[in-house]
Amino acid sequence: MTATHSAPPSAEPSRLHRLPIQQLIVLGLLCGVSPFATDMYLPSFTSMQADLHTTASLVQLTLTTFLVGFAFGQLIIGPVSDRFGRRRPLLIATAVFAIANAVCALAPGVWIFIGARFLAGFAGSAGLVIGRAIVSDRVSGQRAARSLSVLLMISSVAPVVAPLAGGALVGPVGWRGIFWVLTGLAVVMFVGALLLLPESLHARHRSTEGIREAMATGRSLLRDRQFSANVAVYAFGFGAMMAYVSASPFVVQNVYGLTAREYSYDFAANASMLTVSFAANAYFVPRVGMHRMRAIGVGGLFGSTLTFAALTFAGAPPRPIMLLLLAINVGSLGLTSSNSTALAMSRARHAAGTGSALIGALQFGFGSLMSPLVGLGGADTAVPMAVVMLGCATAAVSASMFARLPKGEPDLRSRPDPDYVDEASIPSPMI
Repeated sequence: MTATHSAPPSAEPSRLHRLPIQQLIVLGLLCGVSPFATDMYLPSFTSMQADLHTTASLVQLTLTTFLVGFAFGQLIIGPVSDRFGRRRPLLIATAVFAIANAVCALAPGVWIFIGARFLAGFAGSAGLVIGRAIVSDRVSGQRAARSLSVLLMISSVAPVVAPLAGGALVGPVGWRGIFWVLTGLAVVMFVGALLLLPESLHARHRSTEGIREAMATGRSLLRDRQFSANVAVYAFGFGAMMAYVSASPFVVQNVYGLTAREYSYDFAANASMLTVSFAANAYFVPRVGMHRMRAIGVGGLFGSTLTFAALTFAGAPPRPIMLLLLAINVGSLGLTSSNSTALAMSRARHAAGTGSALIGALQFGFGSLMSPLVGLGGADTAVPMAVVMLGCATAAVSASMFARLPKGEPDLRSRPDPDYVDEASIPSPMI
């Protein structure tokens, strides 16, 4: 136990030169909850369908309910932590997340499993919302940027590691064993938060804003065309991603005949494109500008999706072609998400917490609607996935037209204040 923990509750936490590495590791795990909780069990979708005696659509609904819970939880838990502090809500939510995953592992039927997944999503959202807020509470300026970069790196690596782990585990321990692993991971997060993360928000800095005031602030942001249009670009792009995520286990295993482990390799390879696109974006944004990088991302998203859909309508494309197009699709979303989020948050500096909650809620809320749609056409064809992805990509292009750079304004290449770092501008985990 560090000296920070032994400080009296009334003592105000001081700003640090840098966060200790052990705290960054715990915060990174907390921020990576979504990819671990969604991607690790994707390779077991087909075996879950058989074991639970259910349909492909209901198995995909388990992903949908997690995303709905994750979206709703951000709207509730974020303001709660602003009002009551970070530590207690985080510990309670992480404990609930562990319990919900244990219920998933023991679920006798699909409907209990679906309910537990909603609870896991709701509680798991605390890791992302509160984790980013703790960094903002404790460090500032360029030091905060470096700390947040570590969290972003972990969240972009999680979609690569999680499906590989799931593919390796589904054979030896089955899908129930995967959820016991998630339960154990949640326990590790809880213990880490309990021992290593002190309260970071002093009582004098806690919000006193009521629900009515928060709703008024949210409505004001949504009436801002630049904010709403950029959020829509992000949400539609994420919808295309979730159509791919929820349908790909069935498409790759049933249409292309791959095993669960082989599917996990394909998924991880595509997910690694997020890390590549984040790095490319960091290099080119200062030289090209956020609006142009977002436009490149939207163009790549639409072009790759249109080509994939055309080939799918003519018959399942060869696997290498499919992998290439989906890799371009995922990489393009990395460019789209980074710049759309930053541009939206540039319009919400006066209400960063509310802006962050709206972005996360709309992102995961819209994504949750796309997941069950791809299951309506059955589990033995890629056509529904292609149709939903193309619809989302087309909508993203349309939204980007409303988010174009106003005439006469310079493109944003970096933040005007080099010491200003907004944790909300870090994109939420993609997959």
